[in-house]
Amino acid sequence: MAVFEYKGRDTKGGLISGDLEGASADSVASQLLNTGITPVNIQEKVEKKDRLQIPGNLFKDRKPPDIAEMVMFSRQMYALLRTGIPVNQAIGGIQKSIRNEYFVEVLQEIQNDLESGQEMSASLKQHPRIFSPLFTAMVSVGENTGRLDEAFLQISHYMENDKETRQRIKSALRYPTFVMIAISVAVAVINIFVIPAFAKIFENANVELPVATRVLMATSDFFVNYWGFLLMALVIIFGSVRAWLKTKSGRYIWDQYKLRLPLVGDIIKRATLGRFARSFAMSVGAGVPLTQALSVVAKAVDNRFVGERVKDIRNAVERGGTLTQSASETGMFTPLVIQMLSVGEETGIVDEMMQEVAGFYEREVEYDVKNLSSTIEPVLITAIGVMVLILALGIFLPMWDMSSVMG
Repeated sequence: MAVFEYKGRDTKGGLISGDLEGASADSVASQLLNTGITPVNIQEKVEKKDRLQIPGNLFKDRKPPDIAEMVMFSRQMYALLRTGIPVNQAIGGIQKSIRNEYFVEVLQEIQNDLESGQEMSASLKQHPRIFSPLFTAMVSVGENTGRLDEAFLQISHYMENDKETRQRIKSALRYPTFVMIAISVAVAVINIFVIPAFAKIFENANVELPVATRVLMATSDFFVNYWGFLLMALVIIFGSVRAWLKTKSGRYIWDQYKLRLPLVGDIIKRATLGRFARSFAMSVGAGVPLTQALSVVAKAVDNRFVGERVKDIRNAVERGGTLTQSASETGMFTPLVIQMLSVGEETGIVDEMMQEVAGFYEREVEYDVKNLSSTIEPVLITAIGVMVLILALGIFLPMWDMSSVMG
């Protein structure tokens, strides 16, 4: 159990501080309230270590589990809870089959929280790197309805569908990404090694060089003389972009821009909307209130721009607007989807209609992903052809002129 530093006030209003051992901050707060102290601030106490001492967990894997491990965890929880095993015992048994050390530590903390009387959903909220808001909300609904096993089953189905969609998109982009990397490496090798060798030949010949050759030679000289600065600039740009993407405004702008990327932007948009529809259907079907479900789903779509549009829908619904009208005002959904949503709202089966909407988007994404390679290949072939043409005009034309002069 951890040690927490606390500050509070007694019954007379006096300030009190000290250390207290507990499983979590909530359990420490409960202990203080039971003793008549109103907590003001509770923080886990961090022990000071020698600067020369290397922490024991420095080299441990702190990477969160991937989606495949989370699917397996949800499946195992469903199977164990369905047989009647208590939640804390189920989590204790699952720890033995998990290889991610960080995940094992988190599950151990969750087990300790459960044994101290804390609800599982409250414990999951303390680990947002692993458990998404949607995951936590579904567990909370399962706890309140007494169907926690079904909640884990629905979560596993949702994550499996999401994983398949992401894998299809990645597999479709793998080939063009590899080709672009190969082209970049080829251009660098040509500029650094090939063109300088031809430049020495052209310097000794009294031949007027074409414009394409002069451009290639100037580009090659720039690469050879300033490659260190170019590398440094690339590192700085890469680091700056990564830092910018971690900011709220940077992430929002990038999430908005990538929905408009040529060739793949529309696929990313429909995949995101399909994720929204399926998670919203799962939340509403589990009994989560409409506005709360929209708040949870806004954080689960993994796109801040779309998440803000979902929040706009929630705000409009809170002001008294209908779900269909609010969704239509965002401009993100097609008329067919709006019509299906309207039917679901009128008949009281919004969750079923949103499941159909999710299936509709996922089928479109699957079809577009299958045809993505055939769409990108002509673009790549054209780019390679232009590069070869420039090299041919820049290198072989002067050689032909030299051969004619020698003749």
